Amino acid sequence: MIRVQVVDDEALIRVGFTHILNAADDIEVVAAVPGGQAVRTVREVHPDIVLLDIRMPDVDGLTVLADLRRMPDPPVVAMLTTFDADEYVATALRSGAAGFLLKDTDPEQLPFLIRALAEGSTVLSSKVTRKVVDGYLDKSAREPAVRLAARLTERERAVLVLMAEGLANADIGERMHLSAGTVKGHVSAVLSKLEVNSRVQAALIAERAGMLGPSRAGDTR
Repeated sequence: MIRVQVVDDEALIRVGFTHILNAADDIEVVAAVPGGQAVRTVREVHPDIVLLDIRMPDVDGLTVLADLRRMPDPPVVAMLTTFDADEYVATALRSGAAGFLLKDTDPEQLPFLIRALAEGSTVLSSKVTRKVVDGYLDKSAREPAVRLAARLTERERAVLVLMAEGLANADIGERMHLSAGTVKGHVSAVLSKLEVNSRVQAALIAERAGMLGPSRAGDTR
Protein backbone atom coordinates (compact mmCIF):
# COMPACT_ATOMS: atom_id res chain seq x y z
CA MET A 1 0.00 0.00 0.00
CA ILE A 2 1.13 3.54 -0.77
CA ARG A 3 0.57 5.54 2.41
CA VAL A 4 -0.47 9.16 1.79
CA GLN A 5 -0.93 12.14 4.08
CA VAL A 6 -2.95 15.12 2.86
CA VAL A 7 -2.13 18.53 4.35
CA ASP A 8 -4.55 21.34 3.58
CA ASP A 9 -6.42 23.85 5.70
CA GLU A 10 -9.59 23.39 3.64
CA ALA A 11 -11.65 20.50 5.01
CA LEU A 12 -13.34 20.04 1.64
CA ILE A 13 -9.99 19.44 -0.06
CA ARG A 14 -8.92 16.96 2.62
CA VAL A 15 -12.17 15.03 2.38
CA GLY A 16 -12.17 15.07 -1.41
CA PHE A 17 -8.61 13.80 -1.80
CA THR A 18 -9.16 11.18 0.89
CA HIS A 19 -12.29 9.85 -0.80
CA ILE A 20 -10.66 9.70 -4.24
CA LEU A 21 -7.42 8.06 -3.12
CA ASN A 22 -8.96 5.53 -0.75
CA ALA A 23 -11.02 4.22 -3.66
CA ALA A 24 -7.79 2.85 -5.17
CA ASP A 25 -6.81 -0.65 -4.06
CA ASP A 26 -3.13 0.19 -3.55
CA ILE A 27 -3.40 3.62 -1.89
CA GLU A 28 -4.37 4.51 1.68
CA VAL A 29 -4.75 7.98 3.13
CA VAL A 30 -3.35 7.54 6.62
CA ALA A 31 -3.92 11.14 7.71
CA ALA A 32 -5.59 14.31 6.46
CA VAL A 33 -4.74 17.33 8.59
CA PRO A 34 -4.41 21.13 8.51
CA GLY A 35 -0.97 22.66 8.16
CA GLY A 36 -0.28 23.17 11.85
CA GLN A 37 -0.49 19.41 12.46
CA ALA A 38 1.53 18.35 9.42
CA VAL A 39 5.01 17.70 10.84
CA ARG A 40 3.83 16.07 14.06
CA THR A 41 1.48 13.78 12.14
CA VAL A 42 4.21 12.72 9.70
CA ARG A 43 6.33 11.65 12.65
CA GLU A 44 3.41 9.65 14.01
CA VAL A 45 2.07 7.89 10.91
CA HIS A 46 5.16 7.76 8.64
CA PRO A 47 3.50 8.30 5.25
CA ASP A 48 5.28 7.48 1.99
CA ILE A 49 3.91 10.60 0.29
CA VAL A 50 2.72 13.95 1.60
CA LEU A 51 0.45 16.15 -0.49
CA LEU A 52 1.12 19.60 0.95
CA ASP A 53 -0.79 22.80 0.26
CA ILE A 54 1.68 25.48 -0.71
CA ARG A 55 -0.41 28.30 0.80
CA MET A 56 -2.10 27.92 4.18
CA PRO A 57 -3.24 30.60 6.62
CA ASP A 58 -1.88 28.99 9.79
CA VAL A 59 1.55 27.90 8.53
CA ASP A 60 3.65 28.47 5.43
CA GLY A 61 3.74 25.38 3.21
CA LEU A 62 7.39 26.07 2.37
CA THR A 63 8.24 26.03 6.09
CA VAL A 64 6.53 22.67 6.46
CA LEU A 65 8.41 21.39 3.40
CA ALA A 66 11.73 22.47 4.89
CA ASP A 67 10.90 20.75 8.19
CA LEU A 68 9.96 17.53 6.40
CA ARG A 69 13.09 17.58 4.23
CA ARG A 70 15.25 17.77 7.36
CA MET A 71 13.87 14.49 8.71
CA PRO A 72 16.25 11.49 8.66
CA ASP A 73 13.96 9.56 6.32
CA PRO A 74 11.72 12.21 4.75
CA PRO A 75 8.57 11.32 2.82
CA VAL A 76 8.12 12.27 -0.81
CA VAL A 77 6.44 15.69 -0.84
CA ALA A 78 4.31 17.07 -3.67
CA MET A 79 2.88 20.55 -3.37
CA LEU A 80 -0.79 21.28 -3.95
CA THR A 81 -1.66 24.51 -5.73
CA THR A 82 -4.37 26.25 -7.69
CA PHE A 83 -4.10 27.05 -11.40
CA ASP A 84 -2.65 30.46 -10.50
CA ALA A 85 0.72 28.97 -9.66
CA ASP A 86 2.51 31.65 -7.69
CA GLU A 87 6.12 32.47 -7.01
CA TYR A 88 6.26 29.90 -4.21
CA VAL A 89 6.07 27.01 -6.67
CA ALA A 90 9.56 27.54 -8.08
CA THR A 91 10.97 27.91 -4.57
CA ALA A 92 9.30 24.66 -3.50
CA LEU A 93 10.81 22.77 -6.44
CA ARG A 94 14.26 24.11 -5.64
CA SER A 95 13.74 23.11 -1.99
CA GLY A 96 13.26 19.46 -2.81
CA ALA A 97 9.55 19.03 -3.53
CA ALA A 98 8.91 16.11 -5.89
CA GLY A 99 6.54 18.20 -8.01
CA PHE A 100 3.18 19.83 -7.71
CA LEU A 101 -0.42 18.94 -8.41
CA LEU A 102 -3.41 21.09 -9.15
CA LYS A 103 -6.18 20.93 -6.59
CA ASP A 104 -8.63 20.43 -9.45
CA THR A 105 -6.69 17.48 -10.92
CA ASP A 106 -8.96 15.02 -12.72
CA PRO A 107 -9.99 12.51 -10.01
CA GLU A 108 -9.29 9.61 -12.38
CA GLN A 109 -5.70 10.81 -12.84
CA LEU A 110 -4.90 11.38 -9.19
CA PRO A 111 -4.11 7.72 -8.28
CA PHE A 112 -1.79 7.45 -11.29
CA LEU A 113 0.09 10.56 -10.17
CA ILE A 114 0.45 9.17 -6.64
CA ARG A 115 1.87 5.93 -8.05
CA ALA A 116 4.32 7.91 -10.17
CA LEU A 117 5.50 9.79 -7.07
CA ALA A 118 5.91 6.51 -5.21
CA GLU A 119 8.09 5.17 -8.04
CA GLY A 120 10.37 8.19 -7.85
CA SER A 121 9.09 9.94 -10.95
CA THR A 122 8.75 13.66 -11.47
CA VAL A 123 5.15 14.87 -11.31
CA LEU A 124 4.52 18.31 -12.76
CA SER A 125 0.98 19.23 -13.77
CA SER A 126 1.13 20.02 -17.46
CA LYS A 127 -1.21 23.03 -17.25
CA VAL A 128 1.19 25.02 -15.13
CA THR A 129 4.66 23.62 -15.80
CA ARG A 130 5.31 25.94 -18.71
CA LYS A 131 4.04 28.87 -16.64
CA VAL A 132 6.45 28.01 -13.86
CA VAL A 133 9.39 27.54 -16.17
CA ASP A 134 8.75 30.66 -18.24
CA GLY A 135 7.39 32.99 -15.60
CA TYR A 136 8.85 32.13 -12.24
CA LEU A 137 12.26 30.62 -12.79
CA ASP A 138 14.97 33.22 -13.08
CA LYS A 139 15.99 33.63 -16.72
CA SER A 140 19.55 34.34 -15.56
CA ALA A 141 19.70 30.73 -14.37
CA ARG A 142 20.19 29.47 -17.94
CA GLU A 143 23.96 30.08 -18.02
CA PRO A 144 24.68 28.27 -14.70
CA ALA A 145 22.43 25.41 -15.84
CA VAL A 146 24.37 25.07 -19.08
CA ARG A 147 27.64 24.95 -17.12
CA LEU A 148 26.28 22.26 -14.80
CA ALA A 149 24.92 20.19 -17.69
CA ALA A 150 28.32 20.36 -19.39
CA ARG A 151 29.71 18.21 -16.57
CA LEU A 152 27.63 15.24 -17.72
CA THR A 153 28.79 12.53 -20.06
CA GLU A 154 26.73 11.81 -23.16
CA ARG A 155 25.15 8.80 -21.47
CA GLU A 156 24.32 10.82 -18.36
CA ARG A 157 22.73 13.54 -20.48
CA ALA A 158 20.52 10.90 -22.10
CA VAL A 159 19.54 9.60 -18.67
CA LEU A 160 18.77 13.15 -17.49
CA VAL A 161 16.43 13.76 -20.43
CA LEU A 162 14.49 10.59 -19.60
CA MET A 163 14.42 11.57 -15.92
CA ALA A 164 12.94 14.91 -16.97
CA GLU A 165 10.27 13.07 -18.93
CA GLY A 166 9.24 11.48 -15.63
CA LEU A 167 10.48 7.95 -16.30
CA ALA A 168 11.32 5.74 -13.35
CA ASN A 169 14.65 3.89 -13.27
CA ALA A 170 13.14 0.67 -14.60
CA ASP A 171 11.65 2.50 -17.58
CA ILE A 172 14.95 4.30 -18.27
CA GLY A 173 16.74 0.95 -18.22
CA GLU A 174 14.28 -0.55 -20.65
CA ARG A 175 14.50 2.46 -22.98
CA MET A 176 18.32 2.53 -22.95
CA HIS A 177 18.89 -1.25 -22.63
CA LEU A 178 20.69 -0.85 -19.32
CA SER A 179 20.53 -2.83 -16.08
CA ALA A 180 18.76 -1.41 -13.04
CA GLY A 181 22.08 -1.03 -11.22
CA THR A 182 23.66 0.83 -14.11
CA VAL A 183 20.72 3.24 -14.32
CA LYS A 184 20.83 3.84 -10.57
CA GLY A 185 24.53 4.67 -10.87
CA HIS A 186 23.91 7.11 -13.71
CA VAL A 187 21.08 8.80 -11.81
CA SER A 188 23.29 9.22 -8.74
CA ALA A 189 26.05 10.68 -10.90
CA VAL A 190 23.64 13.10 -12.55
CA LEU A 191 22.32 14.37 -9.22
CA SER A 192 25.84 14.71 -7.84
CA LYS A 193 27.24 16.56 -10.85
CA LEU A 194 24.24 18.89 -11.02
CA GLU A 195 24.54 19.54 -7.26
CA VAL A 196 20.88 18.73 -6.58
CA ASN A 197 19.15 16.20 -4.37
CA SER A 198 15.96 15.42 -6.29
CA ARG A 199 14.93 14.35 -9.76
CA VAL A 200 12.62 17.32 -10.20
CA GLN A 201 15.48 19.74 -9.50
CA ALA A 202 17.56 17.91 -12.10
CA ALA A 203 14.67 18.16 -14.57
CA LEU A 204 14.48 21.92 -14.05
CA ILE A 205 18.18 22.28 -14.77
CA ALA A 206 17.72 20.24 -17.96
CA GLU A 207 14.87 22.57 -18.95
CA ARG A 208 16.88 25.73 -18.22
CA ALA A 209 19.88 24.32 -20.11
CA GLY A 210 17.74 23.82 -23.20
CA MET A 211 18.04 20.03 -23.18
CA LEU A 212 14.31 19.34 -23.50
CA GLY A 213 12.27 19.70 -26.65
CA PRO A 214 8.91 21.52 -26.55
CA SER A 215 7.02 18.25 -26.67
CA ARG A 216 8.70 17.06 -23.45
CA ALA A 217 8.49 20.17 -21.31
CA GLY A 218 5.42 20.12 -19.14
CA ASP A 219 4.67 16.39 -19.41
CA THR A 220 2.98 14.73 -16.50
CA ARG A 221 4.19 11.17 -16.07
